[in-house]
Amino acid sequence: MKGPLFYSKILLFGEYGIIKDSKGLSIPYSFYNGALKKDENPSQDAIKSNESLKRFADHLKNIDDTIVRFDNDRLQEDVKSGMYFDSSIPQGYGVGSSGALVAALYDKYAFDKITVLENLTREKLLKLKSIFSEMESFFHGKSSGLDPLNSYLSIPILINSKDNIEATGIPAQQSQGKGGVFLLDSGIIGETAPMVGLFMEKMKQEGFRSMLKNQFIKHTDACVDDFLKGDVKSLFRNTKQLSKVVLNHFKPMIPKQFHELWKKGIETNEYYLKLCGSGGGGYILGFTEDIEKAKQSLSGYKLEVVYNF
Repeated sequence: MKGPLFYSKILLFGEYGIIKDSKGLSIPYSFYNGALKKDENPSQDAIKSNESLKRFADHLKNIDDTIVRFDNDRLQEDVKSGMYFDSSIPQGYGVGSSGALVAALYDKYAFDKITVLENLTREKLLKLKSIFSEMESFFHGKSSGLDPLNSYLSIPILINSKDNIEATGIPAQQSQGKGGVFLLDSGIIGETAPMVGLFMEKMKQEGFRSMLKNQFIKHTDACVDDFLKGDVKSLFRNTKQLSKVVLNHFKPMIPKQFHELWKKGIETNEYYLKLCGSGGGGYILGFTEDIEKAKQSLSGYKLEVVYNF
């Protein structure tokens, strides 16, 4: 048995800001993916995955029926017979490993499911998002439901505000383009819950709240608009500002050994770094007008280009 593939995602803009109604833009990233599977001779990883699926299946049983109903008997049977989630998506890297699993289980076991083939009205997208939020809370304590939504639909999602999301198109990639968006491997696994906890603690300070609104959200919203319009010049101006704001106000979310590297990018304009997901490790997202220059500048690090300008 092998189910359909569900992709990882990259939140290009909106980390932390979307908690406070900034815009956001999330795109599927097919390089990493996962699928539900059963094997005759499961590996150690498969056995471990099956163990955590058991716990997750119990969580799904407790979700209010008015939100979503699952074929729990069939799910429990499949889990008992060794089903696991076979995934190449790195965990704790900010690319939505739990989101893909949530999407796969909803796809296979939900009754009356909303499918990607129907007309995806705003109401349907919000309903899916709230279902996925309930499901994914098992992993993060509090989830926006956006990662699974992206993974399930496999299309870019534009977040205008908490209650206003839409499927969107992004400008076609320029395969010969010099500029690009890349993932930089920090080599450290990040934990979402403590980082979000830290953010919520900071939100108690008046100064942090006003910085979030007047700087962080302002530049995030501008980046989303620039990216969708294909205004690359303005995008890099705003990404530089965003990178500065994050370095100044979100330092605890940036692994210590990357503080200098972050600063170097802003000073040389060779690349600009930002958080990918909640930070604390995992991937760091980079934007550059010259990918070759950025590669030289970051020659000691693992770089993956995800989009070309």
